[in-house]
Amino acid sequence: MARTARRTDNRDRESGSVRRRSLLLGTAAFGVSGALGAAGCARVPTGDALARLRSQGTVRLGIAGEVPYGYVDEDGAFTGEAPELAKVVFRRLGIDRVQPVATDFGSLIPGLNSQQFDVVSAGMYIKKDRCRQVLFSDPEYQMLDSFIVRKGNPLGLRSYEDVVRRRARLATGAGYAQSAYAVAAGYPEKRLVILQDQVAGLNAVESGRVDAFVGTALTSRQVVRGSARTEATEPFAAVVDGKRQIDGGGFAFRRTDRELRDAFNAEIHRMKRSGELFRIMRRFGFTRAEMTTLTAEELCR
Repeated sequence: MARTARRTDNRDRESGSVRRRSLLLGTAAFGVSGALGAAGCARVPTGDALARLRSQGTVRLGIAGEVPYGYVDEDGAFTGEAPELAKVVFRRLGIDRVQPVATDFGSLIPGLNSQQFDVVSAGMYIKKDRCRQVLFSDPEYQMLDSFIVRKGNPLGLRSYEDVVRRRARLATGAGYAQSAYAVAAGYPEKRLVILQDQVAGLNAVESGRVDAFVGTALTSRQVVRGSARTEATEPFAAVVDGKRQIDGGGFAFRRTDRELRDAFNAEIHRMKRSGELFRIMRRFGFTRAEMTTLTAEELCR
């Protein structure tokens, strides 16, 4: 959800961790072509997407196997804050069935625009470069960053600037936006270790391969649960060009599907006003402080 494309550390793809396997079940359970990114020349249908989906009775949701945003759990159930929210909203829009399509995070936008699925339902950060490619709903949450570190935080890492000053070995996830924040703070891009996901990051910190793994505050605090050797630092905001960054995540739609996006947005705003949105999000570890009044227009700027 909070990602930009980078290289991947192959060693961590081989991890035998049960926790990591649960994140990747989506690909095995539902299957998807590995060539989504190359399918961008497919013709996008025109017309009223909402009417078409109502007629079909099914909406296909692109997910990326990231807890707690959109994933398949150890029982094979399709869940996460974004898919659970999608189930409610699309039912109210007259579309009763949601069909998950699992892929890697970097293939979500190409897959959307090449019709592999109808909506990205992965808590994706709303970023200016992404806004040029897709339409975003207003965000359902806002988020700060956090490090996974060894117990006691021996290097005292509380910001990207701390990592730079202490020459710490830093890792982040494949496609995570945090890689750009680290580089903006002065961390050498060639030293940044890119891993498959936050569970691979936890393993790398526990084994001593890296000093810290950075991700969203929510994923960091969830992945360290049950770990006797690591902890999550207090949430912090990246600073880029002197400006404090607060990110927000939302659903992505094809740029031709504005009516569908607007209808989705209307339901999201009703759920925010009634408190129903927070009741859904709370089940996945979100706090009231991570609810937001930010808009996609603000974040796209």
